[in-house]
Amino acid sequence: MKRVYTLYRVSTVKQVDIIKDDIPMQRIACHEFAEKMGWTIIKEKEEKGISGFKVSASKRDAIQELKDAALNQEFDILLVFMFDRLGRIENETPFILQWFAEHGVEVWSVNEGQQKFEQHVDKLMNYIRFWQASGESEKTSIRVKTRLQQMASEGIFTGGRVPFGYKLVDKGRLNKKGQNVRDLEICPEEANIVSTLYDMVIEGGYGCHQLAAFMNKQGCKTRAGGEFKGSNVLRILKNSLNRGVLSRGQARSEPIPELRIISDAKFFRVAEILEQRNGKNEEKRQIALRNKGQALLAGIIFCGHCGTHLATSREVKKHILKDGTEHVYSTIRYICYHKSRRLKDCDGQSVYNAQKIDEAAIQAIHQIFASITGCPEEEKIQQIHKRALLDIQARHHKVTEEIKKIQSKLSALRTEISNAITGESVYSKEDLASALQELKETLENREKEAERLREEEDDKKKLSEMIIPTYKQFRSWAIEFDEASFEVKKMIASQLFSRVTVYKNYKITFELNFTYRQFCEDWIDQTPLLKSSS
Repeated sequence: MKRVYTLYRVSTVKQVDIIKDDIPMQRIACHEFAEKMGWTIIKEKEEKGISGFKVSASKRDAIQELKDAALNQEFDILLVFMFDRLGRIENETPFILQWFAEHGVEVWSVNEGQQKFEQHVDKLMNYIRFWQASGESEKTSIRVKTRLQQMASEGIFTGGRVPFGYKLVDKGRLNKKGQNVRDLEICPEEANIVSTLYDMVIEGGYGCHQLAAFMNKQGCKTRAGGEFKGSNVLRILKNSLNRGVLSRGQARSEPIPELRIISDAKFFRVAEILEQRNGKNEEKRQIALRNKGQALLAGIIFCGHCGTHLATSREVKKHILKDGTEHVYSTIRYICYHKSRRLKDCDGQSVYNAQKIDEAAIQAIHQIFASITGCPEEEKIQQIHKRALLDIQARHHKVTEEIKKIQSKLSALRTEISNAITGESVYSKEDLASALQELKETLENREKEAERLREEEDDKKKLSEMIIPTYKQFRSWAIEFDEASFEVKKMIASQLFSRVTVYKNYKITFELNFTYRQFCEDWIDQTPLLKSSS
């Protein structure tokens, strides 16, 4: 009597207890088949929630245990409900069956019979079977992924861990099987904390580790019940759901008002801050890496002679007073490391007094805020929109007209090339070919520029929702700046100025960030101290 090992597998944990293709059904079918064939099942192995399409046999304990048992000649037949229970990887699973056969084990399927390898066609049929199984898995994967993306774009929660700031509630929605499914809803207590996190980043320059400490102090717990770490907070800040947008892969829903916790302006501002703090973007950074330093312009101040970021340091000095007591004081400095360490030619100063530069920056900020007093908000915003969009549309129209002219020239040139081939043109084929190549390159460049302008126009339209809250923030800074904490002043400076450049003898230029320059450029009182960038 032949000894039989069986293998039962389901791809997902959900299949373990359902009727179709579950393990109990596979077991019953295999036992009935073995009894009919007169075999004895001596051992059964199960794999629950193991994908035969995604998980290699080398990482599946059951397959490796079966191989060891085959080498020890512990069984004669490997029986499965269907061969794809052994796997669905087209360049691997066929050779697993062949391996068992070559080691004296017959491989049988309840539904497909025995797989033999006596002729070359047997190997071909074996490969084709798993090639088809792999294709079916790919199709299933694509269908599931596509449907999940469609559901996300429709604003339907597709499962997974519920993000911090939200909860699941039963709103009476049923799935296609008639089962109740729950939908996302804002959790007010957590949403308040999420909103606070964004404000702390924007207004105080807090980093993720500081925010995690803040949340732990508030008694917040992760969905797994643990304490928050910087990575957990980073995931919260980057989650587009906070602005009401559900996402799955590349699919995005339209903003859902009832799921919005923070405004687009806050979300994208925090995204910009996080991007700049990424170590890969050091040269583009225009913000302090930390909010703990006492230098107002850390992260946005540059040497005007070599162009490098100026670092900050604290110099501690001691002074003996007349009465013999020791007075210790410190000063904050901006340092050009290229100059001080001789890393690069620089004819500027090595060290600048931070207090002197910061006072000039505060004076410039006061000038900016004084310039917006009494500015009609709605009228100004309308001017900004009209000016920006008209400029892009004019440039786009100009490029489009150039493309039409180039296409017309190309058409004429191709006709001339045909004449040259028949000897009816006064131009040589070489000259015409060169001109054709040049026109094609010009056309390609113009088409790329047109696409860029189209994207820029789309971006302007998307930013339209951000302009009003950004302007209101700008006006509120003007009122609150003098009473704000140093950390808040530091973040305001980093958002107002895209770059502060200092030259020797303390010549300083301040380049206003484009976002806020839009609100000032028509009426700001220009002085030698303050310079708007172009």
